[in-house]
Amino acid sequence: MNVGIVGLGLIGGSLAKTVKLHTEATVLGCDLNPQTIAQALLMDAIDREMRPEDVALCDVVLVALYPGAIVEWITSHAEAFKPGALVIDCGGVKQAICDQLAPVAKAHGWHYIGGHPMAGRERSGFKYARDDLFDRASMILTPLGDEDIAVLQRARDFFMDLGFRRVQFTTPRVHDEMIAYTSQLAHVVSSAYVKCPLAGKHKGFSAGSFADMTRVARLAEDMWTELFFDNREALLPEVEGLVQRLSEYRDALRDNDRERMRALLREGREIKESLEDG
Repeated sequence: MNVGIVGLGLIGGSLAKTVKLHTEATVLGCDLNPQTIAQALLMDAIDREMRPEDVALCDVVLVALYPGAIVEWITSHAEAFKPGALVIDCGGVKQAICDQLAPVAKAHGWHYIGGHPMAGRERSGFKYARDDLFDRASMILTPLGDEDIAVLQRARDFFMDLGFRRVQFTTPRVHDEMIAYTSQLAHVVSSAYVKCPLAGKHKGFSAGSFADMTRVARLAEDMWTELFFDNREALLPEVEGLVQRLSEYRDALRDNDRERMRALLREGREIKESLEDG
């Protein structure tokens, strides 16, 4: 089996290393940065560079680029994919990507499934790629809805063989709604939190809570701006809801209302405990 990987940053590079570790597949990779290709070859993350003519050799193609670049790359190579090839993107939003690629795939005889590996680090680039990044992680797949069950099974088996804990099938809309809460909102909060003037004086006064809250503020702003606005419809209500909930804590402090604060904290604790029990 030949696996092509487009974009050898943190996610694409980690996928390349993981495929090499867990399978006997030949891994072909491409990246805009020649130095990244050289590093990937040197570290045996890929077997060789994927040239344009090699696209037709790949049984599976994983595209790990920014959302707009994903659509552009797949569309521009639509006629080059092997008939029956499985093409899966790894973008952090799905509706904006799937809506554009669904008709392209149907017109050309290969299989497209939207994907999102639920793993990452606060630093980007191939130098931070790891072959265990996806161990016990969840892989979200958003099929178009009319695929043969054998195609879905093929995709599921591929990722399970790489060490993912589960493959979650859902729709692009549900994916985007959930990711707005579980991922994108956390990045908004972290970015806003670290802007406090006291942040520069934290040494000696901080422990795990500060580290946890600020970890994902180290983000690639170009990518995350694209993700936020591609998912604006789902993310905006989450940000507005958080602002409203925070105002309840602010009001309790302002009004010197200890009982209200205690109730708010108790409610949060109970919700967290119920999530852990579940």
